[in-house]
Amino acid sequence: MKDLAGRIAVITGGGTGMGRELARQLVAEGCHVAMCDVSAAAMAETRRLCEADGLPQGLRMTTHIADVSDEAQILRFREEVAAAHETDKVHLLFNNAGIGGGGSMILNTRDEWERTFNICWGGVYYGTRAFLPMLRNADKGHIVNTSSVNGFWASVGPHVPHTAYCAAEFAVKGFTEALMTDLRLNAPHIKCSVVMPGHIGTSIAANSSKMHSGSESGALGERQVAQARAQMALAGRDTTGLSDDDIRRHVAERAQRFLTEAPTTAAAAAKIILDGVKAERWRILVGDDAHRIDELVRQAPEQAYEADFFQDLAAQVGWRVGR
Repeated sequence: MKDLAGRIAVITGGGTGMGRELARQLVAEGCHVAMCDVSAAAMAETRRLCEADGLPQGLRMTTHIADVSDEAQILRFREEVAAAHETDKVHLLFNNAGIGGGGSMILNTRDEWERTFNICWGGVYYGTRAFLPMLRNADKGHIVNTSSVNGFWASVGPHVPHTAYCAAEFAVKGFTEALMTDLRLNAPHIKCSVVMPGHIGTSIAANSSKMHSGSESGALGERQVAQARAQMALAGRDTTGLSDDDIRRHVAERAQRFLTEAPTTAAAAAKIILDGVKAERWRILVGDDAHRIDELVRQAPEQAYEADFFQDLAAQVGWRVGR
């Protein structure tokens, strides 16, 4: 599918980050887009940006509210797409939605852990299940599942537990690799790719706070503040003199730095993804840091979770290591 004009693409998590930029670039190529997100306001901004870029004549772009961790909502999303686009087929499925959080089996609650896992992994599974019939109805199809470098390296450093997100992204990677054979045997006109970004400039940190706090502002409640305080202590920072509001400011500042200090923008990431889809690459690493992490983990898998490994890696890929 080197020419995307006239095709129909479905994007989960289209309200911000890579999902938003995928929508903008697909629309610019004349591809019809149906996106879902939990935030109507975020999707409205994505649509506004696409319209500002210039929507091609006759192109359909639709927005739908859906929580990808809920299969019933994904099935409703599919039916809305079929009705809004007057079709029984789609050509591209970007299972892109994801959040962080719930990193510790000990410090975090089971609800927080499973919320992260069920969005990052469940969203891919439910999305693929729901839209596979429409992909099979098309002459060509491509499933694009967003994992992460944390799908082959389960760490963000020796002082930060990251179990929920990493477990989900390993599942996404393994599922996509296994799906290749399944599709080749049973639906050979459909391809699939696993996307593994490094540090990309998105709002995932801020959005994750909103999802876990249940607040549109993302303000941390008492339990989240206590967890953040405990994480900072594990990293060696003395928090005894910090108020709860100090902790909240610290978390918000980290989220802002994650967005602004990333070596790869969301727009650059979206272009790499679409170039990979057009080239029918099943494994799409996004960012120079992702490529370097892949090399280092392969070279020394037994040392991949040691503190020295992380310090060396961070220095090589240009990550800022802070507490």
